[in-house]
Amino acid sequence: MNTNDNLKVNLSLKGFSSIQVGLYFVIAAYLIEAILKGFLIDDNTMGMLSAEIIEIFVLVIAILTFLFSSFAIYFKSRRVSKKLGNPLWNPKTKTAIGIYIFSFMVIFSILIFLMNQGFIDYIVPVFLILYAIVIFILRDQEDKGSLLISGICLLLATLCFLIPTYWYSSLVILGLTHITFGVLKKTNSIS
Repeated sequence: MNTNDNLKVNLSLKGFSSIQVGLYFVIAAYLIEAILKGFLIDDNTMGMLSAEIIEIFVLVIAILTFLFSSFAIYFKSRRVSKKLGNPLWNPKTKTAIGIYIFSFMVIFSILIFLMNQGFIDYIVPVFLILYAIVIFILRDQEDKGSLLISGICLLLATLCFLIPTYWYSSLVILGLTHITFGVLKKTNSIS
């Protein structure tokens, strides 16, 4: 076993895993927007539900998006580690996964706090800022794409602060950014 194996974080958001995460963001944004629009229409089934149930639906979609994204990253990393013959769980990877899980627990806690306090317009911009920080902290030092995703998140968060109704477009753009990043990484690895 190479001693450099213990120095590298095996979890990464590149290639197909980035494409999957992007798709999950786009699908989640679409579902949340459809639920919220349906809630505002009297003849729609969602319009008959209480605001608390709608909040639970949105929270479940957010949690499922996090879980599916985490599984995509994990299974891609496991497959790459197995292909290279490296162990998946080295000390740096364990530290990174601990930071990842802790970060998203903090993000969900802050977003639920904002929701409970009635700061609905700030949920997406705060999420984008915190997501940019997590991507920046967990980035691969050799890869500049994570810096680009973090920068786009910060730009979208600024737009969401200025135009609160831009939340849906911001989440779709974030998803498309992940998809584009994944396609570029996939194409570069082929050529």
